[in-house]
Amino acid sequence: MIVYSSGCMGPEVERIQQNLKERGYYLGPIDGLFGGGTEAAVKLFQRERGLEVNGKVKAETWATLFAGEMITVPAIRKESLEKRCLALTGCFETGRMIPEAFCSISGNFDGQGIGFGALQWNLGQQSLQPLLKEINSLYSLALAEIFDAHFQTLSAVLYEYGFHDQMAWAISIQTDRFNINEPWKGFFKTVGRNQEYQNIQMRFANHNYQIALKLCREYKLSSERAVALMFDVVVQNGSIRTETRQLIETDFAKLDTSMSPENLEVERMRIVANRRAEACGPLYRNDVRSRKMCCADGMGSLHGTDYDLENQFGITLEKFC
Repeated sequence: MIVYSSGCMGPEVERIQQNLKERGYYLGPIDGLFGGGTEAAVKLFQRERGLEVNGKVKAETWATLFAGEMITVPAIRKESLEKRCLALTGCFETGRMIPEAFCSISGNFDGQGIGFGALQWNLGQQSLQPLLKEINSLYSLALAEIFDAHFQTLSAVLYEYGFHDQMAWAISIQTDRFNINEPWKGFFKTVGRNQEYQNIQMRFANHNYQIALKLCREYKLSSERAVALMFDVVVQNGSIRTETRQLIETDFAKLDTSMSPENLEVERMRIVANRRAEACGPLYRNDVRSRKMCCADGMGSLHGTDYDLENQFGITLEKFC
């Protein structure tokens, strides 16, 4: 069943917001984020139209909003699993659904200088430099037009500065609250909104996706949700260390193998999620656990946003690999 509710993101939510705004129910921004303001507007609309007042846009509310139209399947659910995994982890990383996540930029709040793109490639881990060099290699003229008089500075940062100077430059173009100053913020967002640059991000993300598939095979996991879990492990945590793997395998050996294949898959994912979180430092442990358990269980809440992997992303327990 298709449901648009708290936590949903994307163009379909934008349509709902625009419709409610035109009718005078919704006063907030058309940002594609189904938050409290959108929920309140939906409830008001439902109440006045004699519908079930639950703040969720299901088939009946959708049809009433859009003149009898059948409810639309979220566009992301029609994409490849690779892109759906990117969209999910992109939401975790940026709080935005693709394509908006592609242009997300953040400052030095985590000590990484600048994070840019759906997976927040960053200067601190030296994952952003290769991405920007690839963009410049393929589309240098377009990049020069976007950055204009600042293009020379960007080129120097990428090709002449050492690592410490790159980090110093990153800090110099943001506030003490880690907000990127204009015009740099606008420049990078313009880059991220370009389809060619989004394709480059997809290609860079494919490396993580291939590692995720390899990890699924190593840990005898086969579902779409398992691929999403391992993709998030690779993006957020890099890998699973040997000592953590040993703990995971010990836990696996204690499982009741007579349970259904679906339940066994979930229990294995929950073990991976918990053990990988425990291997993190105390500062990040809860965040890592929330993300990984959301993947393992197929739903959860992160930073105030509710996630339902099947409804929002079409990521299920269906066997994939």
